[in-house]
Amino acid sequence: MRIPFFQPSIGDREVQAAIAVLRSGWLTTGTKCREFEEQFAEMLGGNVETVAVNSATAGIHLAAESCGIGPGDAVLVPTLTFSATAAAFHHLGAEVILVDVDRASLTIDLDDAERRWTPQCKAIAPVHFGGWPCDIEAILAFARKRGLKVIEDAAHALPAQRNRQMVGSSDSDACVFSFYANKTITTGEGGMIATRSPLVAARARMMRTHGLNRDAFDRFRTIGASWSYDVVAAGFKYNLTDLAAAIGLAQLERVYEFQSHRQAIAERYLDRLSGLPLDLPALAPQGGMHAWHLFPVRVRPEARMSRDDLIALLTESGIGSSVHYRPLHQMTYWSERLPPKSLGFPVADAYFAGAVTLPLYPGMQDTDAEEVISVIRQALG
Repeated sequence: MRIPFFQPSIGDREVQAAIAVLRSGWLTTGTKCREFEEQFAEMLGGNVETVAVNSATAGIHLAAESCGIGPGDAVLVPTLTFSATAAAFHHLGAEVILVDVDRASLTIDLDDAERRWTPQCKAIAPVHFGGWPCDIEAILAFARKRGLKVIEDAAHALPAQRNRQMVGSSDSDACVFSFYANKTITTGEGGMIATRSPLVAARARMMRTHGLNRDAFDRFRTIGASWSYDVVAAGFKYNLTDLAAAIGLAQLERVYEFQSHRQAIAERYLDRLSGLPLDLPALAPQGGMHAWHLFPVRVRPEARMSRDDLIALLTESGIGSSVHYRPLHQMTYWSERLPPKSLGFPVADAYFAGAVTLPLYPGMQDTDAEEVISVIRQALG
């Protein structure tokens, strides 16, 4: 593709940081990982603790396990998300209750969540879709009224803000970020749990490395003590490496630079695509910041070209695109687990029928965006 759907922004700082770790002789979880956790927590503010992990999927799994979610519990999850959000709870034996989304923000619809709530519900998992910051105060109020844990999927949401508060610094039980290759910052693979709960942080920190009571760096930096540890739980292998953390530190220095460029491209799209038969993404609420991880649009039914035909035209023009997401209730595995008389998901279904995600990344040039706009305007104008 002449204009790819996404391209990571890796510069000399990231390369040199990785080389320095390779030359250090210590590649796994160590000082760089701790430094990454500390700087990430400082950026979020709100007196949070952070736990670096090898993926956001692992982070949601650890956060849910640390909150005591297991068999017999149910979790409210928006249907418009990647499968990992739901699967993390499913792997703990919890029932996943899918919920429709709000038409404007494409985030979880609390009115629909109310309709689907059952006494078995123990948690709600809002997703900051595309980088738009959820109304976390409304979600927390909903959760407190029903005694629910709140585990935020913030894979798209760095450095999103609402009411001048960073996503990840609220009173939710845990908030999980992703550093996958196409996210707003990347470590290749990786994630971060943020929480104000010392108990959740301590449990997640222990469970990410086999349930050991000491991490590898503590064990191996003390001569003769590498064997002196205890296994206090049947944990997992979810730790982040120092090699990945070093890249993350270099990326973290540029997080607002990246957001600024994404914002500029998004604003160009919003301006130049207005007036077409498209539903465009919502701007950040007043006093907020949109991370602009994605720029999802919906081709309306009255448009003279379908979503599939538009994607084909973009592809023929050398322009990458994607779809975020086919709702979970339309996926075989999750559809087989819906209640016999499901309430339906009209908003998610209508969105998906016309959904296409346009290219958006920090290295994208204005001329690239204009070329994307030109193809779409000729197709739909």
